[in-house]
Amino acid sequence: MIKDRVALYLQDAHPLQDGIKYAQYAESKGFEAVWQAESRLVRDAIVPMAAFAATTARLKVGSGVINNWTRNIGLLAMTFLTLDDLAPNRIICGIGAWWDPLARNVGIERRKPLLAMRETIEVMRRLLRMGKLDDIDRPQLMVCSVHHDRRTAIDGAKELLTQYLAQQPHIAKASGVGEDVVKQIQSILGWPATKEQVHQAMQYVPDDLVLRISATGTPEEARARVREYVKRGCTCPILYPLGDPYLMIDAFAEGYGG
Repeated sequence: MIKDRVALYLQDAHPLQDGIKYAQYAESKGFEAVWQAESRLVRDAIVPMAAFAATTARLKVGSGVINNWTRNIGLLAMTFLTLDDLAPNRIICGIGAWWDPLARNVGIERRKPLLAMRETIEVMRRLLRMGKLDDIDRPQLMVCSVHHDRRTAIDGAKELLTQYLAQQPHIAKASGVGEDVVKQIQSILGWPATKEQVHQAMQYVPDDLVLRISATGTPEEARARVREYVKRGCTCPILYPLGDPYLMIDAFAEGYGG
């Protein structure tokens, strides 16, 4: 039986040397890919991608995601051609439109973001000599907080979601979070937010919201949540581990189907 498709997502919560170990462990457990975030002026995505590509044999390595505003298209194409030279046919280019206020804070004015993204992709394809993408893959990033104690898992996810709701209110709106909740959280969190502020504001994030928009809970609960996404069209869950990455990898190593 072929295992279910599943991938690992890493941001900046762990030292890069640990990230390499997680990527290698995920590969040994049958994971399809590792995706590296480019996180808010904290960690570049390209250097970790090169490290993962150089220290694994078959694992695909993706950027999840880099933006199309701070690197020109020539540099983007050159970078990914170089990564492909390091790990042929294993590199995935994930590009995002970025967001405000972060873009504004570093002097970037995002004009016509949809047009800019379309032009980036079209020119990138030409530069990389890519053919038509007739088969559309639909990977989906999922926050995944797994712990044998359900309360610990929920609190682990809530710490991250609290920051997202405060700093990216468009995510809150899309997730059905009331404006009053966002304002309560924003009244506590600064920019950047301290751990103390996050812990103080966490009380305003409902448990049911955490469980609704993330794969959180015991290993079986997390697997069940991922199954729901797959049934709705996700072709490869990209799991962002909150807590112990090894426990999360083990929880999905044998698949999540059923």
